[in-house]
Amino acid sequence: MSASSDTAEAKYALVTGATRGIGAAIAQRLERDGFNVIGTATTDAGAQKISAALQRGKGVCLRVDSDESVNTLMATLKADKQLPQILVNNAGITKDNLLMRMKPDEWNDIINTNLTSLYRMCKPLLRSMLKARWGRIINLSSVVGRMGNPGQTNYVSSKAAIEGFTRSLAIEIGYRGITVNAIAPGFIETDMTNELNEEQTNAMLERIPVGHLGSCNDIAGAVAFLASDDAAYITGATLPVNGGLHMI
Repeated sequence: MSASSDTAEAKYALVTGATRGIGAAIAQRLERDGFNVIGTATTDAGAQKISAALQRGKGVCLRVDSDESVNTLMATLKADKQLPQILVNNAGITKDNLLMRMKPDEWNDIINTNLTSLYRMCKPLLRSMLKARWGRIINLSSVVGRMGNPGQTNYVSSKAAIEGFTRSLAIEIGYRGITVNAIAPGFIETDMTNELNEEQTNAMLERIPVGHLGSCNDIAGAVAFLASDDAAYITGATLPVNGGLHMI
């Protein structure tokens, strides 16, 4: 689907973690492309922020690490006839630590929020996508899922597993016109990178062939492409958006 499609207005897209940064950019780009966007946040204030940023979309409070929260949302969307045909699994957290010091909750919280959330979000939407014979599932991985990163065994494990999940689900449901792909961002200008000092930023830039950090809109553009009819023959792929930092 695209903005030029006659039926785009009837299509819903669900973007998790849409309060700020990459998630917010994705939600706003999909809305500009003609989709009705539902963005999730972990607080009511975050949901209100999403609603204010969208013209005809809305924000909802959702904890992707909770079965009850996801089930409640899906039931509401079904009742309102707003089940999404596009799902963007963007929500994620970090709790960095060296493995020898890592506490059980620092491991479990990352895996639960970053990886198990894909199971929670994808499974209840598959039936309606299969019935419609059309759907797009786009999962946000990370460049470190391929490269590794010290102090992030939990986060890197979750992101690497997302790519395996993506490939397996793509094989299962591709026959019904549903594509499942991942995007692996590199170093993107966000609140996190803005906190780096000049020395840290320069060291990072030296590793990137294009010589600059990516923007949230770079990721949103990649999502928009994979959500479109132009990407109908792409599935099970991981699209690297990293300025050449890691080439596959």
